[in-house]
Parts: sequence; structure tokens; C-alpha cells
Amino acid sequence: MTIRLGFQIPDFSYGTDVSKLFPAVIAQAREAEAAGFDAVFVMDHFYQLPMLGSPDQPMLEAYTALGALATATERVQLGTLVTGNTYRNPALLAKIITTLDVVSAGRAVLGIGTGWFELEHDQLGFEFGTFTDRFNRLDEALQIILPMIKGERPTFDGQWYYAREAMAEPRFRDHIPLLIGGSGEKKTIPLAARHFDHLNLITGFDEIPTKMDAVRRSCEEVGRDPATLETTMLLTALAGRNLTADQIPAQIAQRAVAGSPESIAEQIKTKVLDAGVGGVTMNIPGYVPGVITEVGAALRAVFDV
Repeated sequence: MTIRLGFQIPDFSYGTDVSKLFPAVIAQAREAEAAGFDAVFVMDHFYQLPMLGSPDQPMLEAYTALGALATATERVQLGTLVTGNTYRNPALLAKIITTLDVVSAGRAVLGIGTGWFELEHDQLGFEFGTFTDRFNRLDEALQIILPMIKGERPTFDGQWYYAREAMAEPRFRDHIPLLIGGSGEKKTIPLAARHFDHLNLITGFDEIPTKMDAVRRSCEEVGRDPATLETTMLLTALAGRNLTADQIPAQIAQRAVAGSPESIAEQIKTKVLDAGVGGVTMNIPGYVPGVITEVGAALRAVFDV
């Protein structure tokens, strides 16, 4: 697994009728693939998030959409950023991700986290609980999911989940890359050091040094070479040759870049790569054909230096 440049699709509101919605998703995924992005991600939500729109705005179920994208792309890795553990029984999720891996010929990425959007839980009937509850549930779920995707048949009896010689067949390969998103230094980063291939940092530019120190420390505590835990940062790119950094809304200023493709690439190099993070996963609000291509080309030039 190598993800230095990821593309996230967090918004399905394109100002068109629903018949044109998924064709726009396919077009973005194909353009990202052609532009050299390593992975395409969708959010695992059922309602649109408060910071992006109203709950009733279009939101596709993640794994149904990814299965369809697997048939519309050839090379790019596919996953969620990230799956809410609370939304699916862990054995079912193991079946879902191994199926996606078969359908995509070995391009699935299992992104997973605790789940956090309380409105979805309340309205759709998923148990929410406290953050500690959700983190403990994730820890238990991994004890079922990880063996299953390796071809083992785990038996587990925990507070939240149980399984009896659970199987996930067919499988395309013995290891599906594991990704977790977040930046918590007490729980998320140590968990990433123990189990995951990739950590997608959700943090501000000014916090990157502290978070990367926590990554190194957590890896060393479990005897892991920090270089073996890939890192990216999730950010928003406001692409436009007339845009400048001072036009970025204040609430996302620490997690966004703006300007021409070349300026975006230079900002990412200075603020993210030079600070020690291995890459970026970005979203670009508003789909305009050609923009992903231009931004991807500028970023690839930076990564290749």
C-alpha cells in the first residue's frame, strides 16, 4: 500500500438531477486515476455533515458506491475516509471489504474509525454511546475483522460483539491495507501504531509537528519503525488562479489551501510535506472537469522532486 496522493469525494450535490449524480462521481474518480492519484475515497455517512450542508442533501451509501466505482476504474485504490465502526457488525464489514477487494481486483482499502455523527445514530437507530464506548467497540471489532480478512476464522466473545469461527470467503489477497483517520495522541495514534498501515491526520497545519512526534513516539513504544506507518493529511483545496490564502474561510484556514494548481502544490510542500507528513488526501469543492487533472499534475511534480 502506498498512498501519497489521495482524492476524497465528500459532497454529491452537483446542482443536477439525481440521474446525473453518479456519472459525476465516476467522472471524478476516473479523472483522479488518470491524473496519478493513488486512491479515491468517499465518506461513510448517510446524511451530509453539518459543516458541508444540510442533512437532506445527497449522500450515497459508501460501499455500494465503491463497488460501482471498482467497475469504472482500473488502477486507483478505493476506500472510505473512514468507515464508522458503529454502523456495521464487524463480521459483516469484513465480508463487505473482502468483497470490494475481489470486485476491484485487489484495490480495496479498509478505512475505519469509531463513528462520531450523533444525528445519524439517533435517526437511523444506531447505538451511539460515549466516546469511550465507541473506542472500545472499535477495539473489539478489530479483533474480529483483522483475522477474517487474513483468512483466519476468529472466535470472539466481547462486551459488544461476538463471532464463532467467522469466515470471509472469497478473498483476493491476505492483507487489505488498513487506514485510520484522526489525530488523537492518547488513543487514535497509538492504535494506528499497533494495527494500521496508514494514518490520515485530521489536524491543523500548526499542529503537524506535535502529531508527527506522537506518531514516532507511539511507534517506538510498540517496537515499530515509524517509517512503516504511512501518513497523509486531509485538506481542502480551493482551486482557482484568482484565489488567495486570505480568501479561505477562517474555520478551515488550518486545513485548506487555495490558489492556482502550482500555488496549491507549493503550499502543500511547505506546510505538509516539509513538516514530515508523507502525503495528502484532498477534496476539491465543486466538480469542474479538468481541475483535478491540473492539481494532480502540479502535486506529482512536487512529489517527484
